[in-house]
Amino acid sequence: MLKLTYTENGFYLECLTQSLETWVAQRVILALRVSQALRVEPTTASFLLPLDLPGVERLKTELKRHDSEIICLSNCDTEYLEVTLEGSWLCDGNNDAVGVFVTTMSYSAEFILDKLWQEAQVCAAVVTE
Repeated sequence: MLKLTYTENGFYLECLTQSLETWVAQRVILALRVSQALRVEPTTASFLLPLDLPGVERLKTELKRHDSEIICLSNCDTEYLEVTLEGSWLCDGNNDAVGVFVTTMSYSAEFILDKLWQEAQVCAAVVTE
């Protein structure tokens, strides 16, 4: 399962071994126990990856075999690839820009996306230094 946590300052991607259903059920139970509003809705989430990252072509090849209905890749420009995922958005309903997006796909696609996102973060940190 991929979990994208969106905050006011950006987002963080994690690859979790827990099933999507188990994670959502636990999150709903937590919200009930702490009397917190929780909205869950199907939607999409998008983020950018640099096109020149090693592994982008491997991701494209993997998606031709699996997960084409869950993930879409589009070239934004000469430098970036837009990754759009189908999944579920969970938030408290007060601030729609802050919340958690979860989706599930083949393990190999999740693994490749996680590694690409981590590499993009390293590259971004080097550029800002």
